[in-house]
Amino acid sequence: MDASKKRIHPRFVRGKYQNIRLVTMYGFMAIFLIMPWLRWDGHQALLFNVTEPKFFVFGATFMPQDFYFFAFIFIIAAMTLFMVTVYAGRVWCGYVCPQTIYVHLYQHVEKWVLGERNQRMKFEDEPMSAKKLAKKALIHAIWGVFSVITAMTFIALVVGTDYLFFNGNPLFFMGWSKLTWVFFGIITFVTHMNAGYMREHMCVHMCPYGRFQSVMFDKDTLLVSYDYERGEARGARKKGTHPEGMGDCIDCNMCVQVCPTGIDIRDGLQVDCIQCAACIDACNEIMDKVGYPRGLIRYTTERQLVHKEKTKVIGFRIFAYIFVLTVAIATATWVATTRNPLELEIRHDRKQLNTVGRNGLVENSYVLKIVNKTDEKQTYMVKLEAVDGLEIRSRFKELPLKANEAYSMPVSIFGDPSKIKAGHTPITITIYSVDGKYSQSAEDIFIYEPKK
Repeated sequence: MDASKKRIHPRFVRGKYQNIRLVTMYGFMAIFLIMPWLRWDGHQALLFNVTEPKFFVFGATFMPQDFYFFAFIFIIAAMTLFMVTVYAGRVWCGYVCPQTIYVHLYQHVEKWVLGERNQRMKFEDEPMSAKKLAKKALIHAIWGVFSVITAMTFIALVVGTDYLFFNGNPLFFMGWSKLTWVFFGIITFVTHMNAGYMREHMCVHMCPYGRFQSVMFDKDTLLVSYDYERGEARGARKKGTHPEGMGDCIDCNMCVQVCPTGIDIRDGLQVDCIQCAACIDACNEIMDKVGYPRGLIRYTTERQLVHKEKTKVIGFRIFAYIFVLTVAIATATWVATTRNPLELEIRHDRKQLNTVGRNGLVENSYVLKIVNKTDEKQTYMVKLEAVDGLEIRSRFKELPLKANEAYSMPVSIFGDPSKIKAGHTPITITIYSVDGKYSQSAEDIFIYEPKK
């Protein structure tokens, strides 16, 4: 009665789907490693500075006021994932998920150092010795290098490559702050633990996607499936023979040996399956050797495998996801294209709504929060849209702002009691760049309450 989970040492197999996986997995890893080094107009193209906070995306600057735009990005990503899941099952997990990519890489490190599956299993059962300790140390050292590279790439997307690597110190890491070191240690440790130890436990026990995938599956979802009718009864046989009453499965267990989560696909659909299709490539290779048709394990649907009907490629749910996805993409595109690189916010001084000076003019005080979202220095001017009897005055005639700089500028509006009405008068203040490229307006009210 041993319920402990033994360490999985998958056999690595070659085939059509594994070749696709290698291209997609390590292609995405290469994109991740390159991202911090992309440049745009002399600056880092992708920088997600959460401390200020400011996000720089290929010349566009996003501040807290723009974070609603990222809500559309998350909605689009979620809808795309759901739509792909409805059509192709858990293909994200098998081909693109970072956890899968890193586990695959770290397991290959073990293969490089220890050898094939049987050698790795034998090594694990060996008693501890100096030789075993040295090999373990070498494995952890290589894992550590990959973990460190991953941590520095993550941090470079937050603080920038200039700060991280080109900070003027002989050894670049000597210029890091304590907070940088803390996050560097956390990310290195988490990467090392997830890919080196947690592995399939993350997919099976901790990842929520694996739990709610069954809710999205239907009879037309493409899944890795074992053809039970064709394969049973399973059993060993001589090459080139097909004993009567036996199925095509020769019970070689190769599909189990290559599975990164250690399941037997012949037991049916399981939450542990990440649809990496390693079992398909392994089974096809065996079928070729024994002279049987390929496809005993294959990508298919419940409708096709069980009900012997043609799969419905386009269904209501696909149309629903496409509709929602189209609306989200259209909205995000509209928001991005109509986004003003100059932001203006007016705050009325609530402590003293209006005062009357010695000259008899009524004064209202405001604070204009001006944000220059461009990547260039801009000079702005303030004006009050024409209202009879009102005049705006500010400390600066012109306001120079650096790239991505925000500034709160106090202004006052004076009103002539003989020309303005008592109560609330709508006003519009406009900020515009001296070169005429950018302008933004905001509305508020001018308050005049005569004393009785």
